[in-house]
Amino acid sequence: MTSFELVGRVALVTGATSGIGAATAALLAERGAHVLVAGRDRARGDAVVAGIRDRGGRADFVAADLRTAEAVRQLAGQALALGDGRVDILVNNAGVYPFGPTAEASQSDVDTVYDLNVKAPFHLMAALAPAMTERGHGAVVNVSTMVAEYGVVGMALYGSSKAALNLLTKAWAAEFGPHGVRVNAVEPGPTRTESTVGMGEALDALAAQAPAGRPAAPEEIAEAIAYLASDAAGFVQGAVLPVDGGRTAV
Repeated sequence: MTSFELVGRVALVTGATSGIGAATAALLAERGAHVLVAGRDRARGDAVVAGIRDRGGRADFVAADLRTAEAVRQLAGQALALGDGRVDILVNNAGVYPFGPTAEASQSDVDTVYDLNVKAPFHLMAALAPAMTERGHGAVVNVSTMVAEYGVVGMALYGSSKAALNLLTKAWAAEFGPHGVRVNAVEPGPTRTESTVGMGEALDALAAQAPAGRPAAPEEIAEAIAYLASDAAGFVQGAVLPVDGGRTAV
């Protein structure tokens, strides 16, 4: 097995029914992992699983609504059952990204963003990381955003939630790294997915600010996630990797 291959690993990917999550699930399966595709939409999840199986990969769908701690713990239990008692790779990809003025954000908006973007990864780590440490091996990749690094009008709520996830990445690396569990994050820039298609020219305008000058494809983000999940990144711990076409470098 090469250092990029994931044969024999069980990977749980949240928010895996579309976009970056679906691309990540497909790539991890292509590299040999048994992928657990987690999401709320069973029809879309089944489609992702079917695509993976059609290409000879192994995947199962797990229904998941991550807005409560109880639901997150239930997902962890289902994942362990499907993975024969273990999850070797956790990709915390599920999240929401509403944009708008701070004064117009409702209490419900604030709660939903932090429940999904911060609390769900926290509770999943609490549920799954201890067993990883017992086995002495595991990889966690958190999906953040470039706007966790700098201020953008209308993105205070979203950006701040992902900034919290960046700090959790570093804290978890310090906590679990000595026990063989690597924790890292990626910070995607504008990415052309099903959920961003409605942004139209605004997505292109945001992407044009970076040296790459274009939005990413989901598969490009997935490549970075798969790298961090693999043994090729064995000496990478606590890193927050920009995958933003160079935007945060200029």
